[in-house]
This record gives sequence, structure tokens and C-alpha cells, in this order.
Amino acid sequence: MVQGLSHMTFIVRDLDRMEAILTTVLDARKVYDSGEQTFSLSKERFFLVGDDADPIWIATMEGEPLPTRTYNHVAFKIADADYETYLQRVRQLHLEVREGRSRSTSTTTTITCSSCTRARSTSASSATPRGVSSRALRKLQV
Repeated sequence: MVQGLSHMTFIVRDLDRMEAILTTVLDARKVYDSGEQTFSLSKERFFLVGDDADPIWIATMEGEPLPTRTYNHVAFKIADADYETYLQRVRQLHLEVREGRSRSTSTTTTITCSSCTRARSTSASSATPRGVSSRALRKLQV
């Protein structure tokens, strides 16, 4: 039986830039850095995002991103009350922001970082955490 998501991995050309995005925007905590070692395919860094009880594990590996735009993406949910705080963090890093894309049950904001990865898009999900209004959630994508 699947118990949840173990981790997600992003292939990025600039590990330092991606680290800045994860730590600045998502308050990620770096828990591993391979340095110049390549235990997997390339240099890598691991981060934890979210609460300490059940954080999201994000791995970043140095490499060339996809050569063309795709719909590959990950969308993070945040409470509507936190939206302006996160938006300010994103703008501080000079990332591209496209606001106001309304979907059936939520408003979506897409944040892109072409210097880190190539393809960026966003999607709405009908799944909403119990007790949280879907209209009170926005999605930030990094």
C-alpha cells in the first residue's frame, strides 16, 4: 500500500539559485549537500519543506533541464492569508510571476524560474485538505 510521497527531484543547471528559491520562498532547510561528489548522477542537495512532523523532501541535482517547455510541474498549496508574504519573497528573487489565472475552484499563480529549470506551469486540484475551503488556497510553483 502506498503511504505517501517520499520525495521529488528537480534537475537544475544552477544548484545555488535553486537553493536560494527553496530557502527564501518555501523556508526550506538544507539537510544534505554532496559538494563536488557525485554519488548519484551529479552534484545534489536535499531540502525539507513544511512542518517538522511531516515535511516534504525535495532533492535537487545539477544537470541540463528539458530542452523544450513542457507541462511537467509541481504545485505547492499555501493559505490565502499567506499569499502576499510568499509573493513578496518570489519578487525579491526576480522570478517571473503570472497572476490571476482562475480555475474552477481556485485561483492559481504561476511562478517561473527559467534559470533553474526550463518548464513551468501550474494546475488546480479538486482535492482540498479537510476543513479548508478550496477558494482559500493559492498555489505557488517554484
